[in-house]
Amino acid sequence: MSKMPWRRSRPAERPSASSSASEAAERAHLLDSHPQVVHADIEQMDAETRKMYRDARNAAIETREQDAREKRTREFVVRAPFQLGFVITLGVLAALLVGAMVSELTTIIMYVVGALFIALGLDPVVRWLERKGIKRPLGIGIVFGSFILIIAGIFALVIPMLSNQVAQLVRSAPSYFNDIQNQPWFKDFHARFDGLVDLDGLLKMGQDFVAKPENWAQFAGGVWQASIGIANGITAAIIVLILSLYFLASLQAIKRGFYTLVPRSGRAKVMDITEQVTKSVGGYVNGMVILALINAVLGFIMMTIVGVPFAGLVAVGVFFLALIPLVGSLMATVLVAAVALFNSPGAALAAAIYYLIYMQLEAYLLTPRIMNRVVSVPGSLVVIGALAGGTLLGLLGALISIPVTAMVLMIVKQVWVPRQELH
Repeated sequence: MSKMPWRRSRPAERPSASSSASEAAERAHLLDSHPQVVHADIEQMDAETRKMYRDARNAAIETREQDAREKRTREFVVRAPFQLGFVITLGVLAALLVGAMVSELTTIIMYVVGALFIALGLDPVVRWLERKGIKRPLGIGIVFGSFILIIAGIFALVIPMLSNQVAQLVRSAPSYFNDIQNQPWFKDFHARFDGLVDLDGLLKMGQDFVAKPENWAQFAGGVWQASIGIANGITAAIIVLILSLYFLASLQAIKRGFYTLVPRSGRAKVMDITEQVTKSVGGYVNGMVILALINAVLGFIMMTIVGVPFAGLVAVGVFFLALIPLVGSLMATVLVAAVALFNSPGAALAAAIYYLIYMQLEAYLLTPRIMNRVVSVPGSLVVIGALAGGTLLGLLGALISIPVTAMVLMIVKQVWVPRQELH
């Protein structure tokens, strides 16, 4: 019986540098071709940004291949613990100082954020004019000039109407208040709920409040404070418009400057996300303004037909309330119904029914068409984002909560999720 020749077992072969490089290239290809990953549209970029993007893509590929060949590993070794602790302490103090500075500069930050959103909302129109063969400076002049003319025209139409209706409100408010007990709806409400609510006591309390001169002095002080607030608001609006013009004129340069702060090998992914975010924010701002304008115009027509008092003044309030995500339409409904109640319960009921129908049409017909593929955020995150934004930055925070939440979701889906699925 012949014996088989003895052979020494060979140790497992280590993968060569070329195989590691090919594996890294394959891994990078799988990451780039993941269904969630969306690359920037280079046709929407200007020539300099397009050149920077292509260079960054090539640099990312070269860096991955070089890392795979060299198999570089980084070790964390603490050689000077006291020096490390001192540096960490300085970093904490610097963070506290920056936080204190941010809290003091909240108003300026709100101006900057508001101007940036206006610039991003106007930028898609400027790009459209560029695709039609108009130079960007001329396109910016046309778009921003038209924007200013539209705002001036709206104010020219609205301010005289508002002043007349406010004066009418001031003149007729005492008669509304004193004759409220003679209104048919008040008598009906008094007959139904007389045992539950002391309407006569509440009415007498209100009349006594109006009759005291010191209360009118407080009211005059409140009017003075409101006038100061209006003046500050006009000043803030002028500052925001000037900043938005600067942002719109230098938007491409600002983005390129931001890209240069990122390492060349990781710049392409940052450009992918940033271009998508700016496009989504611009579309979101345009969509919200269009929806709010439709809401205000149709609401004004309805209030005129139903006979709601001070329809023009209420329509302006509806426009600004409709800009607030999630709860704006509901707040507008409450406002219109409350004002319509001064006319009659039937007018208030008709206004409430109209807005209930309109909110359904807006949710299922107008919003999907106008906001198509702009932002897609689950309802629960919309609520959380609106609450967090409103707590941090007030009304402005509530307005920007949806695009900011969409930006965070976009980063998670296109950066974090694909990397986790490849492990």
